[in-house]
Amino acid sequence: MHYVEAKGILTGNAGHYGMNIYRGCSHGCIYCDSRSKCYKFTHPFEDIEVKKNAPELLEKALKSKRKRCMIGTGSMSDPYMHCEEELRLTRKCLEIIYKYGFGAAIQTKSDRILQDIDLLDDINRSAKCVVQITLTTYDKELCSILEPNVCNTQRRIEVLEKMQERGIPTVVWLTPVLPFINDTEENITSILNECVRTGVRGVIDFGMGLTLREGDREYYYAALDKHFPGMKARYIQRYGNAYELPSPKAKELTAIFKSICRKTGIMSTPEDCFSYMRELPEKNTQISIFDL
Repeated sequence: MHYVEAKGILTGNAGHYGMNIYRGCSHGCIYCDSRSKCYKFTHPFEDIEVKKNAPELLEKALKSKRKRCMIGTGSMSDPYMHCEEELRLTRKCLEIIYKYGFGAAIQTKSDRILQDIDLLDDINRSAKCVVQITLTTYDKELCSILEPNVCNTQRRIEVLEKMQERGIPTVVWLTPVLPFINDTEENITSILNECVRTGVRGVIDFGMGLTLREGDREYYYAALDKHFPGMKARYIQRYGNAYELPSPKAKELTAIFKSICRKTGIMSTPEDCFSYMRELPEKNTQISIFDL
């Protein structure tokens, strides 16, 4: 872990902003796209870069904005990885989001988000808060291989339950689906049934497969060699050096996914989910409690 003084914290436009407080991750997921060389990391991925002045930058930015909107975090690096336990920079930034009446959309795999559930509840009551949880693998043993340094799917489902109890809306990322590994009807159905039970608003799927780029591909294939002997050769034979690797069962699994979502009223397209997460109702953004 090392510290930097960042020059800015928000990206995007006046409709919605994104922020990444950390760069890199300690969760060790074997398929992580953020390892890709296109993101131009100048340090080892596990050597977490900490934007130590993130709260100050965020407060300065939000203080000057007249129109309140949603602020997302977690798209590149999980905001609740291990170092957040000590640093609490995500919490400090959420406190600032709440202070100025903005909304938050947070993506994570970690149950550490429960440490901030009271604050998330406050944000949701004053503006809007959407918690996004990634669920890829229902089987505990397989999950521990694919996502080794973070809580398993069953614990993440408990997070969804806790959010539901508070009335905090949730979205699930059902991605990636790894060909020949977790691309089974049993896996997809088990996850979706829990999404229904816990009242998830939407499920994001990008076609029942995964993507591999330079940097990410090498790490993923090394993990396949370690945990699934012979699987790398199977991938190369079927996909070559392709960027998109759809599951051979993609059509079948997508049909199951769409059917369950349609029957239960869950949003099932990325466009609908992103539109929902980026929308901050005007009636909730007229005044911050700190303006009173």
